[in-house]
Amino acid sequence: MDRDYGKEIDGINVQLDEIKALLMEFTKQPQKKVGVKLLKNIEPMRNMHPDKRLSELQEELCEKADEDENTGYITYLGVFSSGGRQSNWVSNQVNADRLLELIESNVAAKVLACIGNNDRLNMLLALLRAPRTVAQLVEECGYNTTGQVYHHLKPLLAADLVKEDEQHGRGSYVIQPHRVQGVIMLLAGISDMLDTKYTQGDWDQS
Repeated sequence: MDRDYGKEIDGINVQLDEIKALLMEFTKQPQKKVGVKLLKNIEPMRNMHPDKRLSELQEELCEKADEDENTGYITYLGVFSSGGRQSNWVSNQVNADRLLELIESNVAAKVLACIGNNDRLNMLLALLRAPRTVAQLVEECGYNTTGQVYHHLKPLLAADLVKEDEQHGRGSYVIQPHRVQGVIMLLAGISDMLDTKYTQGDWDQS
């Protein structure tokens, strides 16, 4: 029996046209990515970092914020080693709405006022690097008297940022170990504010 190749080719072309039509219709439909949760309120960010682990963590934060219907979540980790001491920290997921409440409650202003002084910041810098006595702080921070040091130590001690540490000799002061991460992360936030990648800022106008 002779085959009608022309008829067979015509049939194949019809089938191809049908497949093309189905593909065109399929591509018009919203596609759900396998294994990707569609979010309602948060725009999911994919592959934001070359380290896959950090990108996956970013996606988890988006999903959790969307699920809990809040403005976002913050997480951070770090290590700081100086003066023979080391601090390591990994935060839990911090609710961004709770962070904004620090402004509403005036707590953020109190904390910044406590340390937002060049003398106290220089003192914190010296203590981050190593334990210091009052006499050493007088010399390294450019004070004239021990009274000036005690004047600035008082609010730092009251805020539990600094403590006397007799392990390094009586009258030696250190930053509280559980406060080191806060000071370092505050500086990290300031570094972000100073980043000129997207815009320029004139901080001298303040």
